[in-house]
Order: sequence, then C-alpha cells, then structure tokens
Amino acid sequence: MMPLTVVEGRAYPLGLANVDTDLIIPADHLKTIRRSGLGAFAFQHLRSDPGNLFDDPTYRGAPILIAGDNFGCGSSREHAAWALADLGIRAIVAPSFSDIFASNAFKNGIATVALSQAEVDLLLGEADRDVRIDLESMVVTSAGGLRFAFAMDPFRRDCLMGGLDEIALTLTRDAAISAYEARMTI
Repeated sequence: MMPLTVVEGRAYPLGLANVDTDLIIPADHLKTIRRSGLGAFAFQHLRSDPGNLFDDPTYRGAPILIAGDNFGCGSSREHAAWALADLGIRAIVAPSFSDIFASNAFKNGIATVALSQAEVDLLLGEADRDVRIDLESMVVTSAGGLRFAFAMDPFRRDCLMGGLDEIALTLTRDAAISAYEARMTI
C-alpha cells in the first residue's frame, strides 16, 4: 500500500446521500478477484448519463470524492473500494460512511474523512478548485480558503501514513513473532 499523507487535487462533487456499493460498482463486475480494471466500471449507472461528472474533463484524474451522508451503504463488497482506488480516488469526504465500506476503503489505502453536512456543502461549492487533505495535521483545506479540522482513528491514520496494510503491519513485528516462535520450540 502506498503511504498516504496528503491528498491534493480536484474533487468529484458527487454530493449524493446513501450511495450504496451497487451504485459504486454494479454486481455484474464482482466475478473478478483482481483489484485492477474496475475503475472503468465505477459509477457505471451514473456514467450512462452523457453529462456525468465522472467523465467530465474538469475532474479527470481527481483523487478526491465529495459525497453525501451514509456513503458506501449496502452490501459489503470490497470491490467498491477496489473500483474507487482503480479510478484514482485516494480520499473520500462525506458526513458519514458505512462501517464496512470505511474498513474496506482503509484496507485499500483510501482515507475516509467525515465532515459535517454544512462543511461538505461548502466544499461541494468549491470542487472546481483544488482541495487538500492533510492526514498529518488532520485538516481539509480548499484553494478558496475553506479550512476544516477532522478526526480519524489513530490506528488507521498511522497505517495510511505509513503505507501499512495488514500484511505489512504484521511484518513490522517479525522480530517479536520470531522470538515468540523460538520460545515455543521444543
């Protein structure tokens, strides 16, 4: 997993509440166990609209998604996080997230940043400018001068900043594991 300290750039101003994982990645694309290639199908139903924001050149390559309340609800498919990561999303800002989706996002190197609905609404108004999310200072800023502090689970924050997924985190404790195993041999 790539270390994630700062995410900066344009933000997709989705703004919708109750975006479920089926909207993020339709069930038709759940047959794969590969994490790559799903970005092309992210928000497939929304992308069927010719004027959709995901195909708008203004937001091409945007690393941030701004959404409404209860983002990632629905089924627990990890493919939703895979699709967003493959789309290039490194952080999502919303008033709240489904617990399972937030866990899947974290495990795939995507920061979930919860702000109040009023703060999200202000950011949505500035999505055509760059937004910066700094995990070290735990502040979201916009090129237009908005500044919002956020809270994040310290364990998740440290893992994201260190680029540590579950395997890498386990490997940081290799010496202690080896010492324990040596004590257990007969």
